[in-house]
Amino acid sequence: MMSQSNPPIVFVLVGLNFGRHIYDHLISDNAPTDIKLAGVCDMDIDKARKLVGDRADIAIYPTLDAVLADENVQAIGLYTGPNGRAKLLDKIIDAGKDVMTTKPFETDPDAAQTVLLKARQMGRVIHLNSPGPGLSDDLAIITKWQKQYQLGRAIGARADVWVSYREQADGRWQDDPDICPAAPVFRLGIYLINDLVQLLGPTKQISVMSSRLFTGRPTADNAQLGIKFENGTLANIFASFCVEDGDHYRNSLTLNFERGTIYRNVGPIRQNQEASLSLVIGETIGQTRQIIDSQQVQLRSGLYNWPGFAKAVRQQPDAPTYDIQHIVEPLRVLSKIAEAEQSATLVDIQH
Repeated sequence: MMSQSNPPIVFVLVGLNFGRHIYDHLISDNAPTDIKLAGVCDMDIDKARKLVGDRADIAIYPTLDAVLADENVQAIGLYTGPNGRAKLLDKIIDAGKDVMTTKPFETDPDAAQTVLLKARQMGRVIHLNSPGPGLSDDLAIITKWQKQYQLGRAIGARADVWVSYREQADGRWQDDPDICPAAPVFRLGIYLINDLVQLLGPTKQISVMSSRLFTGRPTADNAQLGIKFENGTLANIFASFCVEDGDHYRNSLTLNFERGTIYRNVGPIRQNQEASLSLVIGETIGQTRQIIDSQQVQLRSGLYNWPGFAKAVRQQPDAPTYDIQHIVEPLRVLSKIAEAEQSATLVDIQH
């Protein structure tokens, strides 16, 4: 139950293409008690009316300006496309509102960094699902095991995510090869890029391969991203809209260290939606491998941390915080994917 001292955050959703999924969650039986969905806003007012139906407790705002003018609204869920999102964020925080948004955060890493620094200076909150504030439980376990079991430095990483889409062109940002290059990596692989940056730090170079197999869009539906990190770790991310196997959005990850390998959601056995992690160690060649540790966690990377967001909006001392570079560095990678895809060459990441 929500205490009287901490009433739920009054929240309005802006952008209902993807935002409709957030809407469904916030009105469900599993909705976070810290958030009160008070309204929605979309350029297509009929879409908003159809979504809300006859619910009297959810207002329909005709414009973002109308939302910002409502003094009762504390926070906004911004679910517009990433291109130019920093300008909208700047407008929202200037109006004294806090923001929850989604990946990819922006297409321009410099604009993203500017608005994030401004928000911090103003004491305003900007959160997103990936990367989340601080380390999610699965990433925290990985960093813990690396130290606890003295695994040494990271050597390599392989990450995979797939789903089955058969999309058609609709004129949205997902159709533009410059805004949405190597589309499965840009749209789904970003979760894994975010994970790897949080674990491995700054990037140095990338390479991209992609193909169009089933899609009706002019952008790819099958793609692979190679990343060289500044610490020498080599990583590969495979992302696809072409695989129908009932195991979608698994976000599997294999991390090789000097003295062991950590697996997250790898292999055919999957008992539930939690993140499953295992650590394998073998001291010498030919020695029988041992699973030294294993855990399952619910708060995995990529999920919305609504309680953490509410704490930040309330300025509670235990609210989770961001390393801004964990948001900006993946955007530097995304900003070079089009060049790497079109040139089929190694591309340096600029810092």
